[in-house]
Amino acid sequence: MVDNKYRFSELTEQVIGCAMRVHTALGSGFPEVIYQRALAVELELSGIVFSREKEHPVYYREVHVGARIVDFLVHDCLLLELKATSELTDNHFSQIINYLTAFKLEVRLLLNFGQKSLQFRRFIKSQVPYLSGCQPPNSQVTQKSQSVKSRLISENQRLTQWHHG
Repeated sequence: MVDNKYRFSELTEQVIGCAMRVHTALGSGFPEVIYQRALAVELELSGIVFSREKEHPVYYREVHVGARIVDFLVHDCLLLELKATSELTDNHFSQIINYLTAFKLEVRLLLNFGQKSLQFRRFIKSQVPYLSGCQPPNSQVTQKSQSVKSRLISENQRLTQWHHG
């Protein structure tokens, strides 16, 4: 359910839905890169604009001090960090919080494919000066997402039957 009190709630819901479809089809146990590649396919099918393994600048006191590679950058606004681990730790959470500050972005999703069920957490940093290129998805992207939804559902049903059959 979309909670409009959070920035990019609709977008994060769409991304989590894509991740759930990947996890339903593949289950747990694969290396992170497999989930990353599968999520890229799912995001593309859903009409979500993203960059994968994108180098993103790190800032300290408004000064560019280096760069890190992010798993996904969605609509130039939402950072996605993927894990395929049996347990998320405080170190994972600290990394996410530090990335939000360093990357000067407000919202980041942590997705863990290493459990029986997909784990996800949204991290929000308040009062972040937004980058000028940060644009939430427009209604055209949402409409495209809806138009491929039935195709994705039937594809996921086919994959689920194959996976479990």
